[in-house]
Amino acid sequence: MTQFLLWAVRYRVLVILLTVLSVAIMVVPGFASPITVGLALDRAASMGLIAVGLTVLLAAGQIDLSGGAVFAVAGIVAVVLQPVIGIWPAAAVGTLAGLMAGAINGFVVVGLGVNSLVATLATLLAFRAIGHWITQSQPVSGIDIMVALAISQVHWGVLTLRAGLFLALILLLHVWLTRTVAGRNLLALGSSPEAARSSGLRPGRMIILAFIGAGVLAGGAGVLQSLAVNTGSPVFGSDMTIFALTAVVVGGTRLEGGRATALGTLGGVLTLATLTTGMEFSSVPAYVQEVVTGTILLTLIVLDRFARQQAAMT
Repeated sequence: MTQFLLWAVRYRVLVILLTVLSVAIMVVPGFASPITVGLALDRAASMGLIAVGLTVLLAAGQIDLSGGAVFAVAGIVAVVLQPVIGIWPAAAVGTLAGLMAGAINGFVVVGLGVNSLVATLATLLAFRAIGHWITQSQPVSGIDIMVALAISQVHWGVLTLRAGLFLALILLLHVWLTRTVAGRNLLALGSSPEAARSSGLRPGRMIILAFIGAGVLAGGAGVLQSLAVNTGSPVFGSDMTIFALTAVVVGGTRLEGGRATALGTLGGVLTLATLTTGMEFSSVPAYVQEVVTGTILLTLIVLDRFARQQAAMT
């Protein structure tokens, strides 16, 4: 029984994804159709972009809780500036806002020595407040609905621009973590910061760059979301970080750092997208969806710890 449990924990992404997918196909009529698959992939993409940044940060032993707020602020900036400088320059500035947010997080964590959990909790509140201040707590609309239609256009039956970007970044992250010296150094940093420093690595610089990357991805995701719906709102992304973090942990990346898998993150994102899409199609209330997601996260953290304890005893 213990060996089976260890096997299930090791391949948990595949087990959970296949289980959720099988149940969804049986319960929801037409769930396996290209339209539904495309919808699930598109809705997963925004969360997935944030999850890519979180994967890198968790690998380094850090965490960022402000991704959802950065998502909202970047989207607001991209919409508010459209009448002034145009749609695409505004989108670039919105992404730049994400980069600046990531740099602020990195400075607070590395420069001021604040724990990343505490630091990004504080910046989460600050960035969300900035979004409410810019918009006066009201949604703002873009100037061209045709851009929204172009962003949401489906290619090859299932892929939108966001979904394609997410999948491409997952592939690049997988290659970077497994095939490059920089990726292995990041994992070494997460495993033992002191040992990494003794080996001549520069942990501070690596952590700052990881925060900047996470900020750019969260900001870019927010810009694409606001362009896709032609709206910016300070409440966008309110639960995005929690879902992205759940997807990353479900995929096998450790909260303690030192272990990360891009393909696992992909599996975790697809699992949550399948789960939430299936529950929405079955008219399951949003609060029940959050309970299910939280339960999955807690269960997998406990199982992962159990598996490591068992492995240490053998």
